[in-house]
Amino acid sequence: MAPRLQLEKAAWRWTETVPPEEVTQEHIEAAYRIGLEPCQRGVCRRNCRGNPNCLVGIGEHVWLGEIDENSFHNIDDPNSERRKKNAFVGLTNLGATCYVNTFLQMWFLNLELRQALYLCPSTCGEYVTGEGISKDRDYEPQTICEHLQYLFALLQNSNRRYIDPSGFVKALGLDTGQQQDAQEFSKLFMSLLEDTLSKQKNPDVRNIVQKQFCGEYAYVTVCNQCGRESKLVSKFYELELNIQGHKQLTDCITEFLKEEKLEGDNRYFCETCQSKQNATRKIRLLSLPCTLNLQLMRFVFDRQTGHKKKLNTYIGFSELLDMEPFMEQKDGVYIYELSAVLIHRGVSAYSGHYIAHVKDPQTGEWYKFNDEDIEKMEGKKLQLGIEEDLAEPSKSQTRKPKCGKGTHCSRNAYMLVYRLQTREKSLTAEVPILLYSRVTLKCHLLYHVLVEMYMFVSVHFFPGCPYEFVSLEWLQKWLDESAPPKPIDNTACLCSHGKLHPDKISIMKRISEYVADYFYRRYGGGPRLNVKALCKDCVVERCRILRLKNQLNEDYKTVTNLLKITVKGNDGFWVGKSSLRSWRQLALEQLNEQDDDADQSNGKMNGDAQNKDESNEEKREEEEELNFNEDLVCPHGDLCISENERRVVSKEAWKKLKQYFPKAPEFPNSRECCSQCKILEREGEENEALHKMMACEQKTALQNLFQDKCRPCLGSWPQETDELYIVSQFFVEEWRKFVSRRPTRCSPVSSVGNSALLCPHGGLMFTFASMTKEDSKLIALIWPSEWEAIQKLFVVDHVIKIIRMQTSETSPESTLFDSEPKLCPECREGLLCQQQRDLREYTQATIYVHKVVDNKKVMKEAAPELNVSSSEAEEEREEVKPEGEQDPDFNQTNGGAKRQKISHQNYIVYQKQGIRRSTRHRKVRGEKALLVSANQTLKELKIQIMHAFSVAPFDQNLSIDGKILNDDTATLGALGVIPESVILLKADEPIADYAAMDDVMQGKEDLIITL
Repeated sequence: MAPRLQLEKAAWRWTETVPPEEVTQEHIEAAYRIGLEPCQRGVCRRNCRGNPNCLVGIGEHVWLGEIDENSFHNIDDPNSERRKKNAFVGLTNLGATCYVNTFLQMWFLNLELRQALYLCPSTCGEYVTGEGISKDRDYEPQTICEHLQYLFALLQNSNRRYIDPSGFVKALGLDTGQQQDAQEFSKLFMSLLEDTLSKQKNPDVRNIVQKQFCGEYAYVTVCNQCGRESKLVSKFYELELNIQGHKQLTDCITEFLKEEKLEGDNRYFCETCQSKQNATRKIRLLSLPCTLNLQLMRFVFDRQTGHKKKLNTYIGFSELLDMEPFMEQKDGVYIYELSAVLIHRGVSAYSGHYIAHVKDPQTGEWYKFNDEDIEKMEGKKLQLGIEEDLAEPSKSQTRKPKCGKGTHCSRNAYMLVYRLQTREKSLTAEVPILLYSRVTLKCHLLYHVLVEMYMFVSVHFFPGCPYEFVSLEWLQKWLDESAPPKPIDNTACLCSHGKLHPDKISIMKRISEYVADYFYRRYGGGPRLNVKALCKDCVVERCRILRLKNQLNEDYKTVTNLLKITVKGNDGFWVGKSSLRSWRQLALEQLNEQDDDADQSNGKMNGDAQNKDESNEEKREEEEELNFNEDLVCPHGDLCISENERRVVSKEAWKKLKQYFPKAPEFPNSRECCSQCKILEREGEENEALHKMMACEQKTALQNLFQDKCRPCLGSWPQETDELYIVSQFFVEEWRKFVSRRPTRCSPVSSVGNSALLCPHGGLMFTFASMTKEDSKLIALIWPSEWEAIQKLFVVDHVIKIIRMQTSETSPESTLFDSEPKLCPECREGLLCQQQRDLREYTQATIYVHKVVDNKKVMKEAAPELNVSSSEAEEEREEVKPEGEQDPDFNQTNGGAKRQKISHQNYIVYQKQGIRRSTRHRKVRGEKALLVSANQTLKELKIQIMHAFSVAPFDQNLSIDGKILNDDTATLGALGVIPESVILLKADEPIADYAAMDDVMQGKEDLIITL
């Protein structure tokens, strides 16, 4: 079908020849695209938004499948997508959810688990009325148990070949586009299910997970010296078996239970001997569950590549497994039979496809579950099939070992499920009657109504056939099985006349009145939009606007030519030059204004209205923009006094412009300028002269302060005075702006504003030491003679000064200083605490990690030519410190020496002998910058460091300012890591601990399951 813009243009092409007053019903139907041909499946790959008759690609394939167009039109009985008798129901793959589908099918065929879930109370009863099941409301599961219960009921009673599990997947919060670790998903979901069922009152429901899947083993440690045996009992839900170097399942189990010697540094502390002794440790199986899950560890960490890899080792396993030789107690029955084999097809550990071979516990027949497709094995035998040929490229194919009767070999199996052979096979799981009624009703109605709808669409609309419009978004939600649709809400697509807006036709679909009757009868809502909802007023107005747009180009040429004519006398009109330059664009915007207002007032469909704050903000911004000819209107609503911003146009040109802007302000050529603006202009000229005088006077009185010459310094107190005054550095900067720039551009500074340097109690916020260092950028020191001039020129709210109390020529260090007003210790402490809190509440700040080589940090002071760039090294060599300098931040010569300008960006002080000292961090070799946040944990930082330095987290030893960082759960803010910090990294020698590294990588891929 043609693109949407092309369809839009074709729908309104008739406006080129038809004036607004001659619009007929035929033109209205053309504007609403009633006569467009419907799209055909197979030809149209996705839904055509510009064609309301296109009902392809809106989600119908979930129900009707990918059917050939020819066969689709020939369907007399939709049984081709029905579930066959005695067949299982498949599950749709939502993108990368095949691993979920395999476990769901395996759990579904666990009849004990299925029956226990059916016994769980659910909210399904809330949808029952006195007359039975309510048809007006769809059942919506609320908890994980209800979702799984509902999904099992659909798998058991659906009349469709496959169903959509998206409701269950969404409830778990899974990303359908990213394949997760299947084994990790199984563990986490079983833990979640057990925790959820633990709140049930029925013990058969509450303990079902433990009964079916939970066993016990003990870690037993035996002292070689005294023979003392220490036992730690633990529960398990699956046994994780290492397959590397093994060929048989029994060998893997034997290695899992093998004895481990604890010797040397790994000796065991014996409570009886009260010392470390050589010992042995092993695992003893105490009890086994009814369903024994054996995880084959096919995915291991490859130290060379730094990623997981898949082991394609062939493992042999039998259909009967005798676990008695592996048990501590030999008096039980431990014969297990194979019930499921989970397969991973693919060469990568991070991708591939999951399928499941599961035995029907009631018939003993094997089935292969591959998402929507389910295949029954012949002869009640497990047949792994061609999936065993897809694990590796053909060049590295290994020969499959020969398997005897009752045994199998697989290099793709990652989980084997065995069940006790003694379990009863006559168990049947009955769906509760309310849930059964709800499931069958949903399947029956959805399927049959959908088929009726599409059968009607296939022959489509005949002339005179009644129809209605329904939201495309609502239809898509109705076809989505994961969530019940809400009542139909068409209010968002209405025009100002209460009918269907022509511009909303792209988000609407035309259906038969028969199907619409069913929708409104079942789901309710409205208003209904039939042929009477086609708005003639909107079509006529759009016709007028489109014709004006076409005429606009011709009028633009006419006005352009008229503007070239010189206007004589007072026959013209004043027009703003800015308006003349953009009048065509303003006219287009004004023509589209009604449509824009409609778009803003109409939000998304079905109640998802547009954000009101955003809409109001956009409207305020539009109101602030000037309309045509408002650029020559003064603040008093009269003609502005600046003739440079306006020009005179002829009456003919103004008449053309008035057609597009009838509400534009009109000013004849004879109109006088605004009298109030003239008065203000004269006053402004007088103020400008006054400001120039003030600036000249202040500059003369404070020449050194303005030029930043001969400034006093607290670090080197001048001998000629015992007191210095303090003002805010902000005051000095603002005053310099006023004096240095033209006074007409800046307002004069009238007051000093020293209150910013004082606390609410009137005390000083800075110590003498801080004013010589970090707080020096906030204050400016003033000579007593300058202070007298400041008091005359400005309003001083608070006097702040520093007084030298005692001077000893023999011992300058004994000099004491005081301040007026005094320092406020409480407020000073509060200020420091706030500054520290700010340093620990950062986001996206830069820190530096320096890798230590041979336990020694390569400092830039030791070899700057090796660690910094040439320009930075040159700066370092140029730095000069005066003799006797105590504070490196203050390089000050004797008073009266010339100083250069202060740079507040880097807080650098210049002097005659010294060169600037940069405070920016300089990266050295072996150091990398990382972006971090204060609420980030140390473990997350270690993951970043692992990617930056290729050092595993367990090999990282981090420290900052001599403090060891070892609490992985603590945040960086709590550990004292602030922006620009340098963290030292010492890497331990790597060890061959693949499992630990695997845990780290797995931690990044953890599956988050939320209720």
